[in-house]
Amino acid sequence: MEALRRGDRIFRSLTQASAFLVLALLGAIFFSLIAGGFEAFKTFGFSFITTEVWNPVTEQFGALAPIYGTIITSAIAMLIAVPISIGIAVFLTELCPMALRRPIGIAIELLAGIPSIIYGIWGLFIFAPFMQQYVQPALISMFKPVPVLNNLFAGPPYGIGILTSAFILAMMVLPFVTAVCRDVFETVPPVLKEAAYGMGCTTREVVRTVVIPYTRVGIVGGVMLGLGRALGETMAVTFVIGNAHRISASIMAPGTTISATIANEFTEAVGDLYTSSLIALGLILFFITFIVLGLAQLMLMRLEKKAGT
Repeated sequence: MEALRRGDRIFRSLTQASAFLVLALLGAIFFSLIAGGFEAFKTFGFSFITTEVWNPVTEQFGALAPIYGTIITSAIAMLIAVPISIGIAVFLTELCPMALRRPIGIAIELLAGIPSIIYGIWGLFIFAPFMQQYVQPALISMFKPVPVLNNLFAGPPYGIGILTSAFILAMMVLPFVTAVCRDVFETVPPVLKEAAYGMGCTTREVVRTVVIPYTRVGIVGGVMLGLGRALGETMAVTFVIGNAHRISASIMAPGTTISATIANEFTEAVGDLYTSSLIALGLILFFITFIVLGLAQLMLMRLEKKAGT
């Protein structure tokens, strides 16, 4: 009996040490970013976040354009990917024939295993020319008479740009969100769906009134998992976003993101201020991710509390 208690204490200590190790690593990364980006914030102050200028020659650096590109590309990607992911998950769990469920599910999961640089190469040489030749001219002509949207979809059609990178990000996060939604949809007790069908509900009504309300916490978790992937994606975005440090009203114009800026310029950074500015960008991305995850946790807590009441 004493040996069993000793083994239990050892197991508890090991698991506790593992949890504290994760916190220690997170804290070490945080303080390293603060120390590395201190010179940039000391030199530029709060204007580092609110300034668009990025000129290594004159050592004038502002993070507004990368912050804008990171948020806009991730938001557009999630707007595209989430409805499609939920639709695929509903099809696989409610409508798809049994013989096709496993092959389609495996094919979607394989998309998650493709390296991001492959998405980037495909996006640059295949998808961007397709966008330039067909999609972007159609969008420009379609929204030209609309007062607000004509600025949002203004030309010329470069092929590369924020919209193209958002489409690539949507393709990359789609398998993650789909896999989570499919798994949580399968946890719905069959008796709930059978009762709804017995009352005369259609499949659409069962999904809307039973499946989605029952699994909304899991759906939010899957969406936040995909959003975290979109915020931190580097190589695929670097290939197709255009890497231009400017903010444009058009989502078809070239732009940049925080991760793409760091990947492109870190090896070329000459001088302490340039390097510190890039590290400061990493710190800002750290804060953006932390805020997104914090808001996700608050949302999940509210949903769980509402479900409990």
